[in-house]
Amino acid sequence: MTARRILLAEDNPNDVELTLAALSRHGIANQIDIARDGAEALDYLYRRGAFADRPSVDPVLLLLDLKMPRVDGLEVLRAVKSDSRLKTIPVVVLTSSREGPDIATSYQLGVNAYVVKPVQFDEFVDAVSQLGLFWLLVNEPPVAGS
Repeated sequence: MTARRILLAEDNPNDVELTLAALSRHGIANQIDIARDGAEALDYLYRRGAFADRPSVDPVLLLLDLKMPRVDGLEVLRAVKSDSRLKTIPVVVLTSSREGPDIATSYQLGVNAYVVKPVQFDEFVDAVSQLGLFWLLVNEPPVAGS
């Protein structure tokens, strides 16, 4: 069986490292694939460019920052939730934006959860680990092909 992968779409290297550390600290051993901007996230999801040879299994979870270069997170979310193959992937927005329009638009587009990144390290680690534990261990994803 192929390992259940997580796609982390995040342009801030510090937040990437904090997220990886938080998931690891709490025993989440899933493979974490990283897209450094929205265009890379879409390339990953559609298996094109540098990701053309990635395993054919879609990620079990997409952790998505909103404020990214080239293609922002809302455009990635729009693409994922409008694609019949991708729309069942749980998407958790993990962002620093508390802006009302970002939150409203994310939910209108079908985001599964919207989490504002805590500023304090311990709070950030706790938030990310809780997200990982819920979406990977508690949540029951749809059965492929149903």
